[in-house]
Amino acid sequence: MVSTHPAGVQYAGTQYLPQSQSINTNTSPNQELLPLTATVNSDGCLEIGGCDVTTLVQQFGSPLYILDEETLRTACQQYRDSFQKYYQGESQVLYASKAWNCLAVDAIIASEGLGIDVVSGGELYTALTAGISPEKIYLHGNNKSREELTFAIESGVTIVADNWYELHTLVEMLHAMSIPPIRLMLRLTPGIECHTHEYIRTGHLDSKFGFDPNDLNQVFEFVSQQPNLNCVGLHAHIGSQIFERQPHQDLAAVMVQWLRDAGKYGLNITELNVGGGLGIKYVESDDPPSIDEWVKAICEVVQAACAVENLPLPKLLSEPGRSLIAPACVTAYTIGSSKTIPEIRTYVAIDGGMSDNPRPITYQSVYRAVVANKLSAPITETVTIAGKHCESGDILIKNAQLPKTQPGDILLVMGTGAYNYSMASNYNRLPRPAAVVVTNGEANLILQRETYQDLIRQDCLPERLKC
Repeated sequence: MVSTHPAGVQYAGTQYLPQSQSINTNTSPNQELLPLTATVNSDGCLEIGGCDVTTLVQQFGSPLYILDEETLRTACQQYRDSFQKYYQGESQVLYASKAWNCLAVDAIIASEGLGIDVVSGGELYTALTAGISPEKIYLHGNNKSREELTFAIESGVTIVADNWYELHTLVEMLHAMSIPPIRLMLRLTPGIECHTHEYIRTGHLDSKFGFDPNDLNQVFEFVSQQPNLNCVGLHAHIGSQIFERQPHQDLAAVMVQWLRDAGKYGLNITELNVGGGLGIKYVESDDPPSIDEWVKAICEVVQAACAVENLPLPKLLSEPGRSLIAPACVTAYTIGSSKTIPEIRTYVAIDGGMSDNPRPITYQSVYRAVVANKLSAPITETVTIAGKHCESGDILIKNAQLPKTQPGDILLVMGTGAYNYSMASNYNRLPRPAAVVVTNGEANLILQRETYQDLIRQDCLPERLKC
């Protein structure tokens, strides 16, 4: 991470506070580094959702995921309302819950009228337990098990078929079941490239996801001949953390052509899911479109393409994940040891790392951080934030710019709502962190901190190995 600060200018952590201190519909959460409710109090400490971060750590321990409910709800509302404003047909926003799937997050999402997409039996079980209607749940995945398919069929959710093997498996299973036709969508690979990390591009042709576009006619013909499959929609997704509008617009236009072609086989396609992928601001130089701008671009292209093809407007679905949940959450750590290597770098260690945020070591992802109990203090140091794991690559942030730190300070990393908890592990047998949701000065536990007993709960020790 390279410094972007001009020489001779004093900066502090307060530079990262939201540009507008009053939450309004013009503030797009994905364009802010800190949650929308972030402020600095009279003690120079960071507050989120009306709660002092330092006090939260004292109460709940660290590492600690802190979810700002207001920011999450604002993002949900902006997606929902923007589609209603710009699209003349019916629309439904789905939360891509792989970003962070837990009961509390799913419940907040559902209360704002959003549906949810899930990619496993576990995510489906969580969504149903949170009270989400099966009519608003869509099951994705490139290798769903028979158990997962059975669970989805019995639950009445929509299944998004990804490949030939899955189609044939569904036909076989449904032939032995006396039930009405199931709702089905087809995931197709659009062959659209976009500027994002290689691991999170899913729309290009060389991808494990979706039917090859050269097979579309055969797929449409096969599905049209299956009385147990009610094919209602088409789905495609081009990747994640995308800032460009054009790839999404290209995708929308291609999908309308697919919708037209499906009609030639008697398929009554009424839903188009254009995926998600809108990026967020992780560092100052990131410049993603606002939620409103992204939605408007999609809606205009779909409507124009349908007009050219003389097609009725389908129900338009999208499935944002990162842009909904990532900006709403931060992670608080307690600073411990430090090590200075003259003329090379200074390491500052925290009480977490790659087990609670594997993205830097996996994707080389970059983040910004502040010292929550010294938010107003001037930035004077450039340090490397090291995790506590027995792994030399466990580096959370390189060249982090901070005020002078000492053991016991609270380091806060921004934009950690997506793929942090959901990808967390027990590497080195570290218990996974707790999580709280904050709003109007109130903090509620939504994930309990794991204990050492939790770590061995699934262990089995055969009698012959006991000492």
